[in-house]
Amino acid sequence: MRKIVNINKDWKFIKEDIDIKRDDINFENVNVPHTWNAIDGSDGGDDYYRGRCWYRKEISFDNPNEDGKVFLEFKGVNSSCEVYLNKKYVGRHDGGYSTFRFDITDFIESVNVLDVAADNRYTDKVYPQKADFTFYGGIYRDVNVIYVAKDHFDLEYFGGEGIMITPKVIDNNGELTVKCFTKGEESLKVDITIYDRDNNIVTALENGIPKIVENIHLWDSVDDPYLYRTVAKLIKDGDVIDEVSDYFGFRSFSVDPKEGFFLNGRKYPLHGVCRHQDRKNMGNAITKAEHEEDIEIIKEIGANTIRLAHYQHDDYFYDLCDKYGFVVWAEIPYISRHMVNANDNTVSQMTELIVQEYNHPSICFWGISNEITMFHNDIKDMLENHKKLNDLCHELDPTRLTTLACYSVCAPFNKSAHITDVVSWNLYLGWYVPGFFLNNVWFWFFKLLYPKRVIGMSEYGAEGMPNLHSLHPRRGDNTEEYQIKYHEYMLKFYEKAKYLWATHVWNMYDFAADARNQGGEPGMNHKGLVTYDRKTKKDSFYLYKAYWTKEPMVHITGKRFENRTGTKLNVKVYSNQEEVSLYNNGTLIETKKADKVFNFTLPMEAVNNLEAVSGNVKDSCTINHVDKPDPSYKLHKVDDKTKNWQK
Repeated sequence: MRKIVNINKDWKFIKEDIDIKRDDINFENVNVPHTWNAIDGSDGGDDYYRGRCWYRKEISFDNPNEDGKVFLEFKGVNSSCEVYLNKKYVGRHDGGYSTFRFDITDFIESVNVLDVAADNRYTDKVYPQKADFTFYGGIYRDVNVIYVAKDHFDLEYFGGEGIMITPKVIDNNGELTVKCFTKGEESLKVDITIYDRDNNIVTALENGIPKIVENIHLWDSVDDPYLYRTVAKLIKDGDVIDEVSDYFGFRSFSVDPKEGFFLNGRKYPLHGVCRHQDRKNMGNAITKAEHEEDIEIIKEIGANTIRLAHYQHDDYFYDLCDKYGFVVWAEIPYISRHMVNANDNTVSQMTELIVQEYNHPSICFWGISNEITMFHNDIKDMLENHKKLNDLCHELDPTRLTTLACYSVCAPFNKSAHITDVVSWNLYLGWYVPGFFLNNVWFWFFKLLYPKRVIGMSEYGAEGMPNLHSLHPRRGDNTEEYQIKYHEYMLKFYEKAKYLWATHVWNMYDFAADARNQGGEPGMNHKGLVTYDRKTKKDSFYLYKAYWTKEPMVHITGKRFENRTGTKLNVKVYSNQEEVSLYNNGTLIETKKADKVFNFTLPMEAVNNLEAVSGNVKDSCTINHVDKPDPSYKLHKVDDKTKNWQK
């Protein structure tokens, strides 16, 4: 039978390229997940290291299966990886975000030393190379040893689990097909059993043969993310020799150019966020605990969709999206600049993404590329590669839709925007260029040209620093006040733009972009609704919470803007309730009715103890009157010479 052993502990690491046959290597002790860019990838300094580094581990093997196979499984090594066992070359993998495995059965000796080279140097053969985020190097996800019998579910089919589950909804019933991939004798038998949430047997079926499942319980996004479980057993001579299982859900979805997204036959507007995986002082080497915290915060804000940018995320996070009910856009890091020599890499990364994440009901869209027209090079080859990827997605998975994210200055009639099933745009109108109203104009023009094209908003946002504030916020000042001004407009715009198939805020969390130098904190992109360390939820977070959640909430903005000048105090409150009362120093100032955004004006006192109340929910803060503006609230301009995607 299959046995999986995690080997994350007790590795050795050296931050340089070495000859592994040397005996005098000065390793340091580490555990994985690990990245050598946990600090320098986000500090904005010149020490950001992209190179080829080595990991070593002494390891023993004990296969419980006589004449069985032994595999090494890597859940993510960025960006390229070479594996050696006992100084013998085992294999190579190009692509930093997907699972890959090597059969090491014939390499095993009585005493074993595993050497792994991780490489995040520049190359024109592996994506990504130019993008506004840090390319962390290292073995930054789990490493496992997998023991299996000689005959087993295929572990080498593009890193998948050996089963691909295809559920279809037909009225109140479902049609289910489970395709299994095996290695071994043709006489092997596969038993497939389906279980419901309560572990009751629903049905059994044969490999690859569709079967009707009556009275199905739908996976219904955040309202009711119901999951079934498939267990596949490999039988030889009456004995179970291998077993795999995975969850799935029955759901139907569609899109309409006028009405947007539909889930299970009903109109279901998708409003949500984009997510990067990295953390302060951790980089991308995060654990399940960080994934769980991320999903909980996204649940709190009330989103129902997540764009997992700009690469394949950890399997565990897709599991959480299934469990919590988020509709997911999953994509590969084909980004910013088309590289002719990396076409094969886009195909391999797309194939791995689809095969490995195929069973997740949360995923409804495969993303082919992001802002690929930022550099106008090799346009003909780029378009042909997009067509190839789009066809590949439909060949591997006819059940889902394809999409891509277009660069903000990419014209509506650009050919790349009309290849995939649906399209979205990354627009920062009101941030990188002045004029909030340009969002209305841009989408009006697109719909005028292409009324039958399904379109969404894949990125929009503005920098917002919790330590920067202004009574008169303006574009480019990076204040928390301008960020909420921007998002207030966008949410009002979306209330009218019912045709958008989805809107995704850029970004849920601040993230590292090693070459940025904006907002007084180099190496970071501050468009997140939550800070890089997940400790501070910016005022914009609560604006979205007021729009997207039903549980009563009230939030006073500007809590961190403690010291203010002037004779009058303007107070803004966000709430999903119809009525809010504001008190200052225990005295009722006013009770107002409004839609999400409540504005109050009151005389400024020396000390203002504010309290906003709506029913049983309340929020409070203290604002102090000062004679001169607090200089710490102002952005000190820096010379932002380069950006990562312009290197």
